[in-house]
Amino acid sequence: MSLHTTRQKNSYRSRPLVASMILVIGAIVLILSIVSSILYGAADIDILTIWHSLSQFDPTQSSHQIIRNLRIPRGLAAALIGAALAVSGAIMQGMTRNALASPSIMGVTAGAGFTMAVAMAINPQPSSVMMMVWAFAGAGLGAGIVFGVGSISKSGLTPVKLALAGTAVTSMLSALSSGIAIHFNIAKDLSFWYAGGMASVQWIHVQLLAPVTITGFIISLFLGKSITVLNLGDDVAKGLGQQTIVVKVISIIVVLLLTGSAVSVAGTIGFIGLVIPHITRFLVGMSYRWIIPAAAILGALLLVLADTISRMINPPFETPVGTVTALVGVPFFLYLARKEGRGL
Repeated sequence: MSLHTTRQKNSYRSRPLVASMILVIGAIVLILSIVSSILYGAADIDILTIWHSLSQFDPTQSSHQIIRNLRIPRGLAAALIGAALAVSGAIMQGMTRNALASPSIMGVTAGAGFTMAVAMAINPQPSSVMMMVWAFAGAGLGAGIVFGVGSISKSGLTPVKLALAGTAVTSMLSALSSGIAIHFNIAKDLSFWYAGGMASVQWIHVQLLAPVTITGFIISLFLGKSITVLNLGDDVAKGLGQQTIVVKVISIIVVLLLTGSAVSVAGTIGFIGLVIPHITRFLVGMSYRWIIPAAAILGALLLVLADTISRMINPPFETPVGTVTALVGVPFFLYLARKEGRGL
């Protein structure tokens, strides 16, 4: 057996022990991080007050109202959204075999932002349900245009063309969204979606977000083995008897569910879907049966911490959480782009 073949086989080995540790320890740290996000903010709250707000809720106390109606739903939503974006990125990278694939780069989030701009132009105060529906439609529109544009050339859809098409379509849809916002005088309302943030999250958002994201997670767990095989290449996957078209269609639907629901609540939070899957693969290996649940934990943890930090940078004002994730994601993206460019 050649050295290259041995290295290739080793690269696809999973590390179940490491993955199990990440799931257990990561879940514990995530719970502690959510508690920290409840404790710290414009008004710091002690742990005893949190306990009393849960066990002996007093609606006349502002601290109890803040905990129950603002910070708990915000922490839960941040965990769900971070997990959704990370899993979406992992599925997209595995399905396309493109290290630069993520919801924010492949036009999915820009498409959702575009349709939400249209929705707000039609009705300045759309309901949370309608915003989620528009976000799903826009996510599908953005992804469809990217894959369509990337497939036009004779040589077909390659990872590099997919990244270029995603960048071009994202820029186009973002420009159209800005134009709509200026023309219909909704730029201030739409700025939340551009920056990405959790400031306006309420229980209604968690109630809408939870069933959609949990459904997407469950389906993605069943897809883990198929995506691992698909990541070896279409020819290999077909040779092993896999229905590649079916797997790709279901994977795209899961990505649209997860990304659409996340963007409808928190706006365009970038780079979680790019960075977390790479970190997860480095830690647990190339088996998506482990990558998907581990990425969900790490993605949730990153966004909860980023949201907490965003509230502490310049209190009592909030820094957009998308800015905090970009500080981590942009250098990582440049590193990946340089690494991929060397392989061309």
